[in-house]
Amino acid sequence: MSVTASQPTSKTSIEGPDAVVDMKLPQLRELATSLRFSPDEGRIWMGSHRAVLLQAETFSSLRKELINALGMDMARVLLSRVYYEAGQRDAEDTLKAAGPNASWHDVVRTGGMLHALQGYVLPEHSGQGMFVGDLHSDDYCGEAIWKDSLEAEMHIAKFGVGSHAVCWNAVGYCSGYLSQCAGRTILVREVECRASGAARCRIVAKPVQQWEDAADDLRFMLPEPSPLPHEHVPLSMRLDPSDMNVTPWPRPAAAQGASDSVFVGVSAAFCVLQHKIDRVAPTQATVLLLGESGVGKSLIAREVHRRSGRAKAHFVEVNCAAIPEQLVESELFGVERGAFSGASHSRPGRFEAADGGTLFLDEIGTLSMTAQGKLLRVLQNGEMERLGSNQTISANVRVIAATNEDLKQAVRDGKFREDLYFRLNVFPIVVPPLRERRDPDGHPNSPV
Repeated sequence: MSVTASQPTSKTSIEGPDAVVDMKLPQLRELATSLRFSPDEGRIWMGSHRAVLLQAETFSSLRKELINALGMDMARVLLSRVYYEAGQRDAEDTLKAAGPNASWHDVVRTGGMLHALQGYVLPEHSGQGMFVGDLHSDDYCGEAIWKDSLEAEMHIAKFGVGSHAVCWNAVGYCSGYLSQCAGRTILVREVECRASGAARCRIVAKPVQQWEDAADDLRFMLPEPSPLPHEHVPLSMRLDPSDMNVTPWPRPAAAQGASDSVFVGVSAAFCVLQHKIDRVAPTQATVLLLGESGVGKSLIAREVHRRSGRAKAHFVEVNCAAIPEQLVESELFGVERGAFSGASHSRPGRFEAADGGTLFLDEIGTLSMTAQGKLLRVLQNGEMERLGSNQTISANVRVIAATNEDLKQAVRDGKFREDLYFRLNVFPIVVPPLRERRDPDGHPNSPV
């Protein structure tokens, strides 16, 4: 918000269409006195609401665990939505206390004081700050500076300086508070953040239709569509059709299955890697992961699958280097009964097992030339034959391959088929080693 603790006035001008009345809104000292401790009951009260006392270190640990367990995006969703609703509740209480004709400048100022009282940030207005224009007008634009952001401070301590703004709960709180006051969606965006290398944290607030890419932020704040009739949905949560079409932020697949992997990082190299995954995951393109052993290629392959349209289907992983050469074909394409000594029954291969999903072929460079030829056929037309059979089988499989070898050199040496190399190299992703994934302070950042 846009308030400092030094604002002295306690008398507020109430602006109505026909008259101007005087009334009082609480100032920071008065708000602070509304915080009451009742040790005998084991309760803390802020006004009429029960509150809890949370140490900054505890909040920092909670935030870190959310990020590590769910990833940056889902952690941001949870914090932004919770505090969006908190901002709404505080705005409702303020509006009830002020009455229907309160000065919007002072209502917004009170929100800033409430925000400061909670200990997350100390808001300061820049010039007129949040008071530029009427909160209800289409040209409303507010700006504020946040001093001593707890979120930025704790994020830097845990993850280092990255490339994204991280004051998620503060942004959610401000958006919820202003939206409730305005009776329509006001989007607050953090345009500068200490956690991304800026000298300060700075926010800009505008009506949702004034942002060209508002959906990028709203997906983190707005809840799933309410099952309640439209008239029972809080006013600030209703989006006018004239505003924009907002696609609700989908629940990540990692939240649907405990076996799915998520990973986080804050270095520049890691952010580039995330961007590439975001680009290729929704497509059907074959992905080739290149990098040293131990850089996390398997984890990245699972992340591509998790973010794709095949996320609900099988993810099958094959380490080609761990399979004896004479068994590679039967493992990949299956085997018919009697195809060789010991083949007592028919068995599907990994391609059939991954039908409709994703097949991850690790150490692809170790495949024999015969296996490479059969793999090429599958990539070309999705058809294959089990070992010992002449019946063609189709499989709808997305292939992600990985290697720590230089496949270009292997092609030149005649150890890898050139046509297969080009089929696999549709979308190459070079995974940098840990020593190159460092934040500006020199600390390594790796998938966790």
